[in-house]
Amino acid sequence: MTSNPVELGTKRSAESSMVTHIRRHSLQKFEVDRENLRERQEELEATLLVEPAMNWRDAAVKVQYLIRRYSETAEAQDASRQELIQSALDDLARLSDTEVTNQ
Repeated sequence: MTSNPVELGTKRSAESSMVTHIRRHSLQKFEVDRENLRERQEELEATLLVEPAMNWRDAAVKVQYLIRRYSETAEAQDASRQELIQSALDDLARLSDTEVTNQ
């Protein structure tokens, strides 16, 4: 056994080193993007909490957001639930558009 560490990077081919670099860079970018998304979601949720909905369209926006967040959970991944979620989102969008047209 030797006390000198083995530098594994020198044993890799240039292609292998490039693939490793790309993978590490992609993971770092993914983590940054995920953190940015989390921050934007927190900002949006804070905004949605500031004031009560002033009309049905405002309420529909809040409900659509909550339904979309629910649709990302493991519980909502069932095909029939996904179909129900999409149907509810379509209904909310259609009814919100109808309200805007009637005003």
